[in-house]
Amino acid sequence: MITARINQIDVEVPEGTSILDAARQVQVRIPTLCKHKDLLPTAACGICIVRNQGGNKLIRSCCTPLETGMNITTHDREIVDVRRTTLELILSNHPQACLTCGRNGECELQTLAADFNIPMESIKRYVKDVPRDCSTGSIILEFAKCIKCGRCVQVCQDMQNVWALSFLERGINTRMAPAGDITLAESPCVKCGQCSAHCPTGAIVENDETPAVWTALHDPEKICVVQIAPSVRVTIGEAFGLPPGTNLTKQLYSALRRLGFKAVFDTNFSADVTIVEEASEFIERFAHKSGPLPLITSCCPAWTDFMEKNHYDFIDNFSTAKSPQQMLGVLAKTYYAQKLGLDPAKLYVVSIMPCTAKKYELSRTEEMHASGYMDIDVALTTRELARMLKQSGIDFLNLADGSPDSILGDYSGAGTIFGATGGVMEAAVRTAHFYATGKKLEKIELEAVRGLDGVKEGTILVNGAPVRIAVAHGLANVEHVLNRVREARKAGKESPYHFIEVMACPGGCIGGGGQPYGVDNERRKLRIAGLYQDDRGCAIRHSHENPEVIRLYEEFLGKPLGPRAHELLHTRYTARPLYKR
Repeated sequence: MITARINQIDVEVPEGTSILDAARQVQVRIPTLCKHKDLLPTAACGICIVRNQGGNKLIRSCCTPLETGMNITTHDREIVDVRRTTLELILSNHPQACLTCGRNGECELQTLAADFNIPMESIKRYVKDVPRDCSTGSIILEFAKCIKCGRCVQVCQDMQNVWALSFLERGINTRMAPAGDITLAESPCVKCGQCSAHCPTGAIVENDETPAVWTALHDPEKICVVQIAPSVRVTIGEAFGLPPGTNLTKQLYSALRRLGFKAVFDTNFSADVTIVEEASEFIERFAHKSGPLPLITSCCPAWTDFMEKNHYDFIDNFSTAKSPQQMLGVLAKTYYAQKLGLDPAKLYVVSIMPCTAKKYELSRTEEMHASGYMDIDVALTTRELARMLKQSGIDFLNLADGSPDSILGDYSGAGTIFGATGGVMEAAVRTAHFYATGKKLEKIELEAVRGLDGVKEGTILVNGAPVRIAVAHGLANVEHVLNRVREARKAGKESPYHFIEVMACPGGCIGGGGQPYGVDNERRKLRIAGLYQDDRGCAIRHSHENPEVIRLYEEFLGKPLGPRAHELLHTRYTARPLYKR
């Protein structure tokens, strides 16, 4: 333990704790722009400077460990003046477009400028006129708004192992851009949006498609319907000042009807359908040797993109089951339309998703026209929905409870935990065990796959046979799991795993790139807890027991993995190597 003083307050912290983190423990807030709790310190911005008594220079608190005997001053006149000057320098290279910026009111640079009372320009402005990169349709790069903090580069390279972003040029001309100065669509980008989730300014934002949805809602020729992803219910409240993990499922149902949607569906329902298909697929492979193991889940479009580009040797291992978003879209324009006698050509399906990659998923044309139409018309992020609710004048938090449409709306507890890392695996194991044995697991809460460890492993017994499972979240962690499988293959040995879940974003969908800003592990834990609480509160906690899912198969799909299920609910993958080998 290290004992020192910060602003004349005694502090004791473990060795290696940074001055910045030690200060937080005694309720001292040192401002910073480049440091994020998810990331290693880079000392790029220079805002977090402090003084150690007896030292002859200001030190950067984010990357300097507290040492025994230090006597740190975090705020005095000189320190504040240096911070203000640093902010002025950053602002001199930043456009004054706050009112039209996607981060207006949620920008860390804007907040600091207000905190330090910078009312006018004191340094001549130099802002390069660089065109935006809108090439992916999912993420927008506003290069002129970049403050060179390095967060996005570190996230993309280290946390996600994607390497789509880097710094180009030097000095005042340094800029963030896709490596090689190509467009983002041409880069290895998988549209996960973690860059936008960690960017402190409006330099990286989601492609805002709310105008298209407003237009559709006001079009009398369109029948607008909507689905809500599992994780959105425990994150949307943060945009309205509520604690992370607050479950607003029923308020969302009411709000979406108020916005003008004719039907409100719940993606938790199609998550249950996904589990029925995926668990059946696993049993076929594990018990009947109908395909290679391990089976790898496929619900995350960023992971699907990453796999096709970097791990296409695992295509045969990939579950062919579509994601819950895709399944609900095709069921809305087939099953729902037939049940209500609606013209599917007039149905306009909107998805509320935690993820910018869900926008990309709609561009996978080989998957998204199974109904004969575009299965999903628009995918909005949680952030976009929050803006629509604020524009609408609806007193969201005080709405009476609503309910979903029973067709494509009712869900089990297994469906709701899809939004957390390990949730897909846990839901699949619950149903797969029943399909294999005819019995439920004695303990359905699978602790081995819960939590925020980057890779989680466990073993369950199915008819006395061990089933080895693994869960990875954050794409950099996937490599460790897949390489173990590759090593076993090379050695001619059995795979170390039978079933693998991958989520591109740390924490799973609750940490998705389209969720409210400010995510870190504390928020992730609270969001996940909200989903587990919803699961515990459900009368039905197994996907295959959902009465509406049972009815769907009886009336429309036939049996799991049957001809119609394959036609509508399954897909295929294509190797798309980034570089010729």
